[in-house]
Amino acid sequence: SVEDFHSGKYSCRGQTGTQHSQRSDAVTLTVSAEAQAAVRVSPQPWLTEGDSVTLICEVTGSSTGWTFSWFRDDDRLSDSSRGAGGSYTLSPAALQHTGVYTCRAERGRPAYYTKNSSTQTLWITGVSPSVSLVVTPNRSQHFSSDSLSLSCEDQRNSAGWTVRRYTDRNTEGCSKQTGSTCRIVSLSTSDSGVYWCQSESGEKRHPLNITVHNGDVILESSVDPVIEGDTLTLHCLHRSTNPSILRADFYKDGSLVQNQTTGEMSITTVSKSHEGFYYCKTERGESLHSWISVRVSEGQISVSSILSFLLAACPYLLSTVVLLFKCYRARVPSAEDQSQYAVTEETST
Repeated sequence: SVEDFHSGKYSCRGQTGTQHSQRSDAVTLTVSAEAQAAVRVSPQPWLTEGDSVTLICEVTGSSTGWTFSWFRDDDRLSDSSRGAGGSYTLSPAALQHTGVYTCRAERGRPAYYTKNSSTQTLWITGVSPSVSLVVTPNRSQHFSSDSLSLSCEDQRNSAGWTVRRYTDRNTEGCSKQTGSTCRIVSLSTSDSGVYWCQSESGEKRHPLNITVHNGDVILESSVDPVIEGDTLTLHCLHRSTNPSILRADFYKDGSLVQNQTTGEMSITTVSKSHEGFYYCKTERGESLHSWISVRVSEGQISVSSILSFLLAACPYLLSTVVLLFKCYRARVPSAEDQSQYAVTEETST
């Protein structure tokens, strides 16, 4: 097989008996590093059904002439219309789109294929899932050595649902599961991953991201999305018997948003613009990053939706008013017409 050290200038010459030909012109052979495909997601992999998401496949060191194939759970996706120019878009995303995605690139004739990219997991949950994954304590970040309980609760019947998880490219069940409840007595960083409820038939519901930190500081935030208009409260916690931290800096997407002396940050009226990655920093350390998702509540009609409706309906409303006015004018005679009618009637009398 060709290796990097085979790069160089090559020439040849012929020989017959004791006679030699002249050496040919040199040809330069350049051996490049093997092209690798990499996948990333925009805006983020945690979705509610109906959201939009795009996966992007990129080839390291080279960007032209490639065509791409996409795979979910190792099965090649046939709907290639979604994947154009190295992008694969789901709009709207549905529950069945949950899975582990990879991509592969090819070019040339005969075709040269890259290896499959690293994995990117997409997790889509229902707006109002009938089955909920309840986490105790109710936060996405946890200290190593702490305990954790996860339970599947069905509004109808929790029987038949078990807790599953995806950690370090492996899907597995909970090692200590009783019925629909999973208990981890002493957490380790290897327990970080995505947890969800799965039925006996393979349905996946309510995926949640759990991260375990070896450090001394974590960010306390709810595992579930925040409803638009509600209050978002974040705490910076320390690994000690007195976990509250008096002073902490809070960051969103790498930028400082609040500096608090209480160790607590609040946003009273949350909007979609507050969605992003948050973490806190103190003198004792820095927390991991947590994605805070903001969702519109059921039945809530946004101002933009109302305006869009009014703008779309205005031409029709205006046309209706004009037609009604014309009909009214046609049916009701004017004052001049009435006076002429009165004169005619009097003359005839």
